Amino acid sequence: MARPARGTEVLDKAKEALAKARTVEEIRQAQAVILPLEYDFSMEQVAAVIGVSRGWACQLRTRFIRSGGQPEKKRQRGGRRRENMSKEEEALFLAPFFAKEVHCGLLVVGEVKKALDVRLGRKTALATVYNLLHRHNWRKLVPDKDQFQVEVATPPDWKKTIRKSSHESAGIGQEQSHAR
Repeated sequence: MARPARGTEVLDKAKEALAKARTVEEIRQAQAVILPLEYDFSMEQVAAVIGVSRGWACQLRTRFIRSGGQPEKKRQRGGRRRENMSKEEEALFLAPFFAKEVHCGLLVVGEVKKALDVRLGRKTALATVYNLLHRHNWRKLVPDKDQFQVEVATPPDWKKTIRKSSHESAGIGQEQSHAR
């Protein structure tokens, strides 16, 4: 025998939320509360009606009840969840290196890596340093290949030319080809 459905204290709020819902997610949360209480649906039936899995239907219902009858907005993913420093701290950390780059015209990534290791108190990967620099619009400048090429108008001395083979110049094999 299944447990009795809980959430009777938020049933009226669920009905209001269903009437005012603007997104599919809000409708599903309200329905996950209303259907078991009003119509004695099992969670499998609720899941089939609202078009989600049984586990997800339970989660929607629990979130609505825990929030006190307010439909929970969909959580926005994204952002930097494993950041070492905030963007402002990163900018302050990189400022001396960028100033040195402007003055000398060169930024040594190895120096930035050593300073970052000291700042964080642990070793970091070189890719971490490059990602940090790219976040602050630094790009590794590489000279263009065409910059170092010689004039194309003059042909190179080593260019192959058509030559007769040594057999043809000696006359070997010519008689055999005529004899056939």
